[in-house]
Amino acid sequence: MKQLICQEPKKLVYQQVEEPVVKAGQVKIKIHAIGICGTDIHAWGGNQPFFQYPRVLGHEISGTICEVASDVTQWKVGQRVAVMPYVACYECGACKSGKTNCCEKISVIGVHEDGGFCEYLNVPENNVLAIADTVSDIDGALIEPFSISAHAVRRAQVKSQDTVLVVGAGPIGLGVAAIAKADGANVLVADTSAARRQHVEKVLGVTTCDPADEMYLSVIEENFQGQLAEKVIDATGNPHAMNSAVNLIRHGGIVVFVGLFKGNLSFSDPDFHKKETTMMGSRNATLEDFNKVAKLMSEGKLTSEMMLTHQFDFNTIGERYEKDVINNRELIKGVILF
Repeated sequence: MKQLICQEPKKLVYQQVEEPVVKAGQVKIKIHAIGICGTDIHAWGGNQPFFQYPRVLGHEISGTICEVASDVTQWKVGQRVAVMPYVACYECGACKSGKTNCCEKISVIGVHEDGGFCEYLNVPENNVLAIADTVSDIDGALIEPFSISAHAVRRAQVKSQDTVLVVGAGPIGLGVAAIAKADGANVLVADTSAARRQHVEKVLGVTTCDPADEMYLSVIEENFQGQLAEKVIDATGNPHAMNSAVNLIRHGGIVVFVGLFKGNLSFSDPDFHKKETTMMGSRNATLEDFNKVAKLMSEGKLTSEMMLTHQFDFNTIGERYEKDVINNRELIKGVILF
């Protein structure tokens, strides 16, 4: 089969390798579509922590099961599936409490082990999710990033009529806004990019604002009946934005960081305490989040168009990756098709 491997930073190479042999507890997937994540971009640039080369990238995967191990009974050849790329140990304290998303020994397909920039991939039977016939291959590939967003929304305990400020209109922020809106929340999206704000308003029908505006806090209050947000979900990974998050919530509010950066958070402890702030991180997603996204997609409430801006051909993207992905300022979300 054909495989696109990141041999070292800034070097992607096609190679021919044998198709993987299915082992006990695995299914083999013929890949149809795979999303390009920020992780894939950082890995190409040599900026991904806890990463080793060479590595086959890619963890936002959809395809069709083409082979199952003899001991697998819950899946059949021909089923269309998406991949849940977080391979958990199911033995640590986090796993036993249901938090497989932050397993102490987690292995993420496409990060800690080879991923889906290839034609066929073996996946543990617990790491695939059936997708409806009404869900396209592209939609199926984007179930994973949408699930990251869904987990953040769940962490923020978003419910109908809540006021939710989403900071950052990258793919995860777009997903957060779309899912919070589907949950009935009053959503406002903040991003410094005029093009991304325009995308949000056009595709999601959600109001936006510019955090660089000197009237930023007043704009938030104008959108939320004279108050700051009940919930702030930050998807920027930007230290300035994250350090300012406490300033954006009303008293008793919740801050969830789904974006991250390599460094320390720093904020005013008096402001944190006087608001009795609830602050938490959000990492990966669980089966509950994947099921929610799959359901919303089958109902047409989530679609790839909400974040997708570019489509690429697997047979040529290797030579064009730097130009079409790394240096493409118009790219919000890209998907590779096979």
